[in-house]
Amino acid sequence: MSKGLGDKLVVAISSRALFDLSESHRVYLDHGVESYRQYQIEHEDEHLEPGDAFPLVEKLLGLNASLGQPRVEVVLVSRNSADTGLRVFNSIEHYGLGISRAAFVGGRSPYPYLAAFGCHLFLSTDAEDVRSALEAGFAAATILSGGARRAASTELRIAFDGDAVVFSDESERVYQLGGLEAFQASERESAREPLRGGPFKAFLAALNVLQNEFPAGACPIRTALVTARSAPAHERVIRTLREWDIRLDESLFLGGLDKSAFLEAFAADVFFDDQTGHCERARGVVATGHVPHGISNERTSDQA
Repeated sequence: MSKGLGDKLVVAISSRALFDLSESHRVYLDHGVESYRQYQIEHEDEHLEPGDAFPLVEKLLGLNASLGQPRVEVVLVSRNSADTGLRVFNSIEHYGLGISRAAFVGGRSPYPYLAAFGCHLFLSTDAEDVRSALEAGFAAATILSGGARRAASTELRIAFDGDAVVFSDESERVYQLGGLEAFQASERESAREPLRGGPFKAFLAALNVLQNEFPAGACPIRTALVTARSAPAHERVIRTLREWDIRLDESLFLGGLDKSAFLEAFAADVFFDDQTGHCERARGVVATGHVPHGISNERTSDQA
């Protein structure tokens, strides 16, 4: 992967994830691209309201002030043209966000530029762009509308599902194809065999590096694993993270319980999960990123 921005943690975000562009998007859907372009030009001096990922971006950029050096970079990657994107940059300036780099790709998918920026994470409202980014090897998620905003706290709290997000979907495949007993038997037999990494392994590792730059007991980043696994399937997860030398602050093994109440108790700013059912329930209490990866998201031939 290109390291165009050095050793920074780099997060790429679409304009519709960062700001509320619902009104102008309706213009695009109802009247086409030229009406959309004209609408944005006519309103370019009116700042946009924050979108679902705005509080997360604020907290990520706030880490630079906490560390006293620019260690986090947020770049805008947008299907807008530079012409229609001027309103987005004006809104960035209005809110004082430290975002100076962007790729406006004029209607095409921006994912080819993720490698050039050296991105660790891509957040978008466009599911197809997210799929393309995942297939290219990047951590990526579709941001879903809804969820509480926790900007009142300066602590950044990120929660991850395990299988098909932090880890590969190898165990999830056993569960879905063979059932719970087959899954538990497989996990017992493979307890000392580390799981392969999932799409968010590299992002979590980069986040862990950033955490370690803060003094012990004073880190404003807190991470949690929130998984449907329970004993005896917990051991393989713990040993895998130990093998990777990646630390998670909290690990919740819920044994199939609804994750929403636990995410609310953790006060997560964002939660990443591969299963749409979990995401739909979680989005009521937290900004949620659907990760369309693994067996739960494989398309059938009639969906292709």
